[in-house]
Formats: sequence, C-alpha cells, structure tokens
Amino acid sequence: MIGTAGAIQQVLRRRHIRFWLLAACALCFLDQLVKYFAVSYLTYGVAYPVMPGFNLTLLHNTGAAFSLLDDQSGWQRWFLSCITIAVSIGIVFWIAFIDSSERWVLLALSLILGGALGNLTDRVSLGHVVDFIQIYYDRWFWPAFNVADAAICVGAVMLILRGPRSRQAQ
Repeated sequence: MIGTAGAIQQVLRRRHIRFWLLAACALCFLDQLVKYFAVSYLTYGVAYPVMPGFNLTLLHNTGAAFSLLDDQSGWQRWFLSCITIAVSIGIVFWIAFIDSSERWVLLALSLILGGALGNLTDRVSLGHVVDFIQIYYDRWFWPAFNVADAAICVGAVMLILRGPRSRQAQ
C-alpha cells in the first residue's frame, strides 16, 4: 500500500501534469504582473479610455464574481479563499488523472486554475481582487475584471463547448 507522499510522487511522475501545472503558474504570474502595472500606473476609480467601449479603470473587488458579497463585513475574504483552495485542489487532481491526450480539457483546466490562483493571491495578500478592465456600451457597464477572470471564463466556456463525454465514446 502506497502512503500519501508516495501517491503524490506517483502522480507527479506523470509528465503531462507538470506541464499543465506550470502553464497555470505562468498564467498566475502573468496576471500578477499585469495587476502590478495596473496598480502602479492607474488611479483608483479613474477611467482611462483605450477605445470606444473599453477603459482601463482600477477597482477593488472584495466579493466574488460580479462583486457578489462585496458589501459584506469581511468574512467573505477567507470564505472565498477556502473555496478557491478547495476547488484548486480538485482541479489539480482532475489534471493529474485525466488522459494526456485530452489537451482541450487540460488547457481549460489550466486556465481556470491559473486564474483562480491569481485572484487567490490578491485576496489573501491584499484583502481584495484587483480589477482594471472595463467594457461598456453607451451607459451599460460590464463589471470590471482582470486577466485571471478572463482566463477562468475562457476555460469554463471551453469545458462547456466540449460537453460531457462518456468513457465509451472516447
């Protein structure tokens, strides 16, 4: 019987898991780098027009997606962090046990994991998530977001487009 440490080593020996986890870490790093520049060069709450329908606007989100729970007293910081950690662990296991030929799913999961880790880094270190991309039409504004949010959305759409597959269909 293999112990926990042995099982983890066995999983990490699978070559594809290292590549996809490294891709997720690279995305997290890119997200943090872009947020660093946003915080360094943008003034909080000031819209910097890039083109019609697109502003760079530094905002802080203490809640979840679309500022859900943003108006709470602060408990959501650790609650959302714990959920993110649990989901991230689940994604790492999913990546570890999926067949390496499932590149579409592996890419989608890496995008979701990298985005989740990018926002988790903000939430734990700053107490909020840094958002700076603002899309709008006329007077209708989409909630501000960041690179991590975009990666999570793209990864989720990729999983939806793939759809459920049975083992027999593969």
